[in-house]
Amino acid sequence: MDTIFALATAPGRAGVAVVRVSGPAAWTACEALAGRLPRPRLASLCRLHEGGELIDEALVLVFESGSSFTGDPVVEFQTHGSVAVVNRLLAALSRIDGLRPAEAGEFTRRALENERLDLARVEGLADLIEAETEAQRRQAMRLFEGDLGKRVEDWRARLLRAAALVEAGIDFADEEIPQDIWPEVAALVQRLIADFSAEIAGIGTAERLRHGFEVAIVGAPNVGKSTLLNRLAGREAAITSEFAGTTRDVIEVRMDLGGLPVTLLDTAGLRETEDVIEAIGVTRARERAEAADLRLFLGGEDLGISLQAGDILVAPKADLQPGGGGLRVSGRTGEGVDALLAEIQRELSDRLGATQTAVRLRHGEALVRAVTALDSATELLYMPEDVAELIAEQIRQAIRAVDSLVGRIGVEDVLGEIFASFCIGK
Repeated sequence: MDTIFALATAPGRAGVAVVRVSGPAAWTACEALAGRLPRPRLASLCRLHEGGELIDEALVLVFESGSSFTGDPVVEFQTHGSVAVVNRLLAALSRIDGLRPAEAGEFTRRALENERLDLARVEGLADLIEAETEAQRRQAMRLFEGDLGKRVEDWRARLLRAAALVEAGIDFADEEIPQDIWPEVAALVQRLIADFSAEIAGIGTAERLRHGFEVAIVGAPNVGKSTLLNRLAGREAAITSEFAGTTRDVIEVRMDLGGLPVTLLDTAGLRETEDVIEAIGVTRARERAEAADLRLFLGGEDLGISLQAGDILVAPKADLQPGGGGLRVSGRTGEGVDALLAEIQRELSDRLGATQTAVRLRHGEALVRAVTALDSATELLYMPEDVAELIAEQIRQAIRAVDSLVGRIGVEDVLGEIFASFCIGK
């Protein structure tokens, strides 16, 4: 196995930079640069040299095989964070025999290959690195901490129990095997189907949390959509004027709303128009509004977009039209904006529901395969013929589907996609 190295912290000027080396020659590289090998897992201040020239003074950490993140011998150099120091150290490492620069995600891939992490935890780490909000961080940490892996072990144990009961009936048909195994098998299968179905139902919302919710502001021209967007964004994100049809394209503003990642969409005013460019904007507005997770309807006009559960009706320009009930806002003065943000947060938070352990589309697809197999097993359980071998095979298919969640089988085709999202150095 090659020994790999990379900058593990963000490139550019910083107080401290961390350069990581992993592989069989990592300790040799440390001795070549630092002149000695510090005691494992104890930080030591070392002067790094190459060819008699001082590179930097750094804290050096050494990890033994089996005790590091990757599972290989690892050395971390914590240097001063200037670009010049980092480049000089990386150049020195590249001139040591047996070392090469790491590829994106290669340290984490080695952790997977050395069974330091399972595939679900690798996905959790990827999500943790990408997390922008508190809700995303919490969801990623549950995956990275192994919540899905623990559930997989429970599901797998129950599936193995069901398979053992069925196969005992096959292998020892002439022995004194209890004849009431089938009710227990049926109960195990039904409970598993219920567990898998509950996880599948929440995958869509969990995916939205990973990528962010879209909230579209829709309404007739000149109703105050862009002014409200600017107020919500806290900056002049959209051009506003007294002329109808100013907004032609969809304007997006990303924000953290109580820990939830939300993209606000300012759309063109919905109306019939002979202006070709404005008509394109109106068409795009309708498409994005229909696809959005939540819509804020400004005004009471019939806009040709159906109201869906959870959509919010807002009375705009409250500063110009005082009085009246309902949710009233003014993008100009800020009246009602806090109440509107609270309502958006409440609605999206309610959709998150119970804590999910399966949070990616890949997880959902694997669980759908497991449910399909167990549904087939259930149908076979009530057939008058002796189809125990077919039932056993369907349960084995469910086990294979569950195993794929944590990377035990059949995941080579998804590894490239997963590790492509990692930065070099992780």
